[in-house]
Amino acid sequence: MTGLPDPQSRASLPPGEALAGQVVAVTGADQGYGKPISAALARAGASVVLIGGNSESLAASASALEHAGGTAIPIKADVGVPLDWLSAQTRILEIFGALHGIVHLADKRASSDFTMLSEGEWMDLFNCNVKSSVGIAQIVRRRLPGTWLTLIGPHLDEQGLHAWPQRGAIQALVERAHIEELRLNLVLPSRASSGEEELDRALADTVLTLALPEMAHLRGNVLEVPLPPLPRLRVSESPLGLSL
Repeated sequence: MTGLPDPQSRASLPPGEALAGQVVAVTGADQGYGKPISAALARAGASVVLIGGNSESLAASASALEHAGGTAIPIKADVGVPLDWLSAQTRILEIFGALHGIVHLADKRASSDFTMLSEGEWMDLFNCNVKSSVGIAQIVRRRLPGTWLTLIGPHLDEQGLHAWPQRGAIQALVERAHIEELRLNLVLPSRASSGEEELDRALADTVLTLALPEMAHLRGNVLEVPLPPLPRLRVSESPLGLSL
């Protein structure tokens, strides 16, 4: 897809003004890609709502963003449960009076390969990645039709057969969301999160660009984001004393 502006074109904006006045919720904000995405949004001036399942790690992440000069609040919720998401959304509106955008991490990975995947694990993947995406989109359409939604889909390095129906379902949801006049986009990272903000910066920058008010015309896009490979551990860094 073309049309995304060069990040350098925004260099004239003072720090923290690109998303000033915007309220953005990030699911899974205390882990994986949720951390660099939340940090990028906060640096751009957005008030960031950190949503996840662990109260302590959410509070720690929110405190770190506040300490760095951002605005962030934690809300514990299981967004795979529609009533939980609805409750979180209502709470956000009570606090801020608006919710301009949502970044939803629909990228839970399987711990088993396809042949060994149990029914329970498959249903967990489906609920976390597909069902949650549909549920959030439905509630947004019903109650906040002007709110944008960016999905972080299953990583491209996950090639097990079970990954394809998930990725396909989410992609179809995004590509057909215009039927309901929803502003949905899908971002597919080339690998799982490294845990290092610098190595994952390209993904956070892509999400940030899609969040810009002047990008409101972009919808239905599926963006594959190549990321640098994870560094190999040196012998002295390996816990077993072996190179990896």
